[in-house]
Amino acid sequence: MAVDRDKKAEAILTDIKAALADYEPGIMGEQRITRYSILVPLLQQDGQLSILFEKRASTMRRQAGEICFPGGRIDPEDATPWDAARRETSEELGLAEKRISYLGELDRLVAPAAIIYPFVGLLDSLEGAKPNPDEVEEVFCVPLATLLGTEPDIYQAQMRVEPGPDYPYHLIPGGKAYPWRAGTVTHLFYHLEGHVVWGLTARVLAHLIDLLRNKQIRI
Repeated sequence: MAVDRDKKAEAILTDIKAALADYEPGIMGEQRITRYSILVPLLQQDGQLSILFEKRASTMRRQAGEICFPGGRIDPEDATPWDAARRETSEELGLAEKRISYLGELDRLVAPAAIIYPFVGLLDSLEGAKPNPDEVEEVFCVPLATLLGTEPDIYQAQMRVEPGPDYPYHLIPGGKAYPWRAGTVTHLFYHLEGHVVWGLTARVLAHLIDLLRNKQIRI
């Protein structure tokens, strides 16, 4: 009887190993997380490379008036996150997709309830661009050389857990006295062309600047 149980266990273990061998690890729970793509747009302007920023329209439901990069939700019809970034940039700036070229991909950013796929692309120019007024109030460009020489202001914010009134404290050791782990979040603030760039946009910008500095890219 014990031998039969051992054979059954070995067969199950073989199946588990095969299932894990074929499994491609991702991010746990990502099926319930909204995916977004954004583009850091480079363009040649006045004889130098610059990065384009957008100021979101004041009528937007979220982050109205904030500075951002073009981008948005990845739709089911988007073949890849890059396709989503290019499509969103085309729609927001009023430029044909063929005028937006792929340069590379940056680190993905995991935020509460969202995964952001940042890309770097090249706009052939802004000639004929017609930013969508429903989404974009203003666009402005900052020379890449200026950005490489700019340091952000850095501030810390504390994050803490606040369970709801119906939280089952009786199910965890210590109950209401449970020592929840607090966290610290670093916020970056760039002062650029009379605008303040902060939040996820600042994090992506800092990531790109650090990458270019580490690769010793000379502008």
